[in-house]
Amino acid sequence: MFDEEIKKPKGHEVGMTIDTMSVEELHERINLLEVEIERLKATIEARGATRKAADAAFKF
Repeated sequence: MFDEEIKKPKGHEVGMTIDTMSVEELHERINLLEVEIERLKATIEARGATRKAADAAFKF
């Protein structure tokens, strides 16, 4: 019934305000970011493997 409902962000944005988050919410953010870091590392690894395969294919 409020004119403006407070909406929690669904993801983490670098530099976002964290002062009002509970310890539990901060732990959730850390977990979210750790999962994202692992996803990014896996993508980097996969791209490196693809590049190595391409380099090997074009060596004469």
